[in-house]
Amino acid sequence: MKKLTLSFILLLVTISLAVVGYYFVEGMSLFDSFYMAIITISTVGFQEVVPLSKDGRIITIIFILLGVSLGAYTLGTFIRMFIEGELKKSYGRRKVETKITKLSNHYIICGFGRIGSIICQDLYKSKKPFVVIENNLKGIEKLNKKKYLYLPLDATKEESLIAAQIDKAKTLVTVVKSDSDNVFITLTARGIRPDIFILARSSNEKDGVKIKRAGANKVISPYIIGGKRMAQVLLKPAVVDFIDTAIMENQFGLQIEEMKIKPKSKLIGKNLIESNLRNDFGVIIVSMRKENGHIIFNPKPTEIIEANDIIVILGEIKEMFRMNKML
Repeated sequence: MKKLTLSFILLLVTISLAVVGYYFVEGMSLFDSFYMAIITISTVGFQEVVPLSKDGRIITIIFILLGVSLGAYTLGTFIRMFIEGELKKSYGRRKVETKITKLSNHYIICGFGRIGSIICQDLYKSKKPFVVIENNLKGIEKLNKKKYLYLPLDATKEESLIAAQIDKAKTLVTVVKSDSDNVFITLTARGIRPDIFILARSSNEKDGVKIKRAGANKVISPYIIGGKRMAQVLLKPAVVDFIDTAIMENQFGLQIEEMKIKPKSKLIGKNLIESNLRNDFGVIIVSMRKENGHIIFNPKPTEIIEANDIIVILGEIKEMFRMNKML
């Protein structure tokens, strides 16, 4: 861009000098001088306004050479910028698409609106692999700025989900604005991958039921959650403040995490006391979810840990990291 700007500036300077030359050397009016400067530098070959003197011809020769050189340079710079830009864009998309084909156990986010962008932000912070499907131009501009992996496609199309490697994905999240599109995306995804976990957004409970029937594992309505949240601020402000400051804002360095007990874990067969999780890492066991889906809130110290149990834990971030690393 700087080269193109410089070439235009040089071209304007050359035209200005030619106007000054014809005005003072040949005694032409400003308009005639400008006319002569343009037809000379552009080499169009129109008839001279007045017969030129020897000095006038020398000026004409000089500015013809300058005009041809600068014109060629400006045109070449413009063409090069255009070609390089297109090549860079094309190469960049191919590079992104190659990365997408290599994804596995990742998240597919359909829609990059207000909710989709927040989900992607948290996934990015957690270093989780994900790809976004978005065909809105404003959304695509934001995705380019964020440098997230994305496909500029229609998420309701089967080929779009296949391009996002749905066969290797862990979860599909559909958060487009239209509930009918969320239903269609859910149906399409479930048809391709009957076993994939699908999280969907709905505007209201009625549409949420339809999306659930379409095959979504979990449906969330931001408006309902937002309303309940505001009600809790009025009814239980201390609880909400604790959740906001201690967990969501991380002011106390706390984090709620879930830990899945793998089949070869040393914790299998031990109760919570014997596991020493609280003593070793200072964590609080909030709940346990058994393999059959049964959830135990505030489990007793004698609760036995089994394979594939999911334990929800509250503790300091640094201790959580140490615990995950050790276990």
